[in-house]
Amino acid sequence: MKPASDSRSRPAGVSEAASRSRPANALLARNEPMVWLTGGGLVVGLLMVVTLVAFVFWQGLVTFWPGPVVALRTVDGAVAMGEVTRTELYAPDPTQVAAFGPEASAAAAAEMAAGDGRVRRRLVRTGNFELSGEHFRWVEDFRLAAGGEERPVGAYVFERTAWGRFYGVPEAVVDGEKVLATDPAVIAALLRETPSDAEAPAVRVRTGDGATADLPLATIVRCYPANRLSAAGRTGVYLSRWREFLTAEPREANSEGGVFPAIFGTVVMTLAMTLLVVPFGVMAALYLREYATQGWLTSIVRISINNLAGVPSIVFGVFGLGFFSYIVGGGIDTLFFADKLPNPTFGTGGIMWASLTLALLTLPVVIVATEEALAAVPTSMREGSYACGATQWQTIRRVVLPRAMPGVMTGAILAMARGAGEVAPLMLVGAVKLAPELPVDLHFPYLHPERSFMHLGFHIYDLGFQSQNSEAAKPMVFTTTMLLMSIVLLLNGAAIWFRTRMGRGSSGSKF
Repeated sequence: MKPASDSRSRPAGVSEAASRSRPANALLARNEPMVWLTGGGLVVGLLMVVTLVAFVFWQGLVTFWPGPVVALRTVDGAVAMGEVTRTELYAPDPTQVAAFGPEASAAAAAEMAAGDGRVRRRLVRTGNFELSGEHFRWVEDFRLAAGGEERPVGAYVFERTAWGRFYGVPEAVVDGEKVLATDPAVIAALLRETPSDAEAPAVRVRTGDGATADLPLATIVRCYPANRLSAAGRTGVYLSRWREFLTAEPREANSEGGVFPAIFGTVVMTLAMTLLVVPFGVMAALYLREYATQGWLTSIVRISINNLAGVPSIVFGVFGLGFFSYIVGGGIDTLFFADKLPNPTFGTGGIMWASLTLALLTLPVVIVATEEALAAVPTSMREGSYACGATQWQTIRRVVLPRAMPGVMTGAILAMARGAGEVAPLMLVGAVKLAPELPVDLHFPYLHPERSFMHLGFHIYDLGFQSQNSEAAKPMVFTTTMLLMSIVLLLNGAAIWFRTRMGRGSSGSKF
């Protein structure tokens, strides 16, 4: 027997046929499709972020791992000896293939027929710039002679203070025209104990194409037999390169050496910017939320602050250059450093002007976050404080601010994260390609806010777009990017830990 339908379960005017379609509508009413849609959006976003971070960290971590040295001999007798940095497939130009001779043309045709019409080529870091005039060379597989690929057992990699890397087989240690040693064991022992004085001898190295060069031992930063290294030896070279990268100054147009000045400048500027922006941002938010009369003028100020958050960062850089550097800095030079004019002291880019410029850039972030944190404090807590006889400032200082402090710290964290990665304003107000003198040192007055500085973000830009040796600088771009991301995460992690501790201390008693 069919159960009678309950007319009370249907609204008035809804037919039984219409009520039968309710399960589909009820599904939408429960927002279950939106759960899948929003969850899918979250997964896609997380995958994009994780993929980007993983790619940057992987490329950055493998940059310093020492690879083998190969010698590629082509059919025309040329030899490219060095490290293979990249391999790719491409469709060659027929006229280009024909120029390599009939043997290479036949090999190219066979390789193209066996595959998808493309051939493989490798980018070899050949170094030896003072002899060859190039750092890298493309070598196609079809150009190789029979048995033309090998790994020379005695090949060394020499990392130098100038001219970049050198690849070759050491033959002797010389002092001018005098040969000091030719025994491979003696040469290897001398190379392991590289002298640092300017009067040190030189090592005579034979390259893959038969040329020789004398490399002064004093200019050699690091050398190792690439094809004879054990796993422990490769790990030692890898860690040595990381130690140099984190503690030394850059060389070779920033494509070699370390980035310690950039690390130091980035951390000092970010901390100085945070110390400048947080007090002013909190005071501005306190006035707007607690003291100002809520009217049209206050609304205009809030709208203006929100609009400032959308102004391009380069505009703040132009303002910082014109106001801080030229007007304020120029005035300081006129009053206190007139004897040094026309050479400016404060009237040019410096870390203090860069910190102030980025403080203005991130000020809206702190103000908005602080206002929201202040608005989240219940009004009843303020009224209870007033009922106990506290003044408005006492209420703000002892009741409102402690409970809003986690939100204030959130604004500081957001400002720190944005300011640490900005580059465009810094290009105008203080960041430079190379600044050997740090803004903080052990010489009186210890703090030098007028000095230019290096920044990891600007360093990445310089490596990627201003380097004359872009292929050599490309791995350093990923490594420096990874380092900048790590520093920002470290600073943010410390601030989050501090915010958590403050949040625990300001939480009320639970009954």
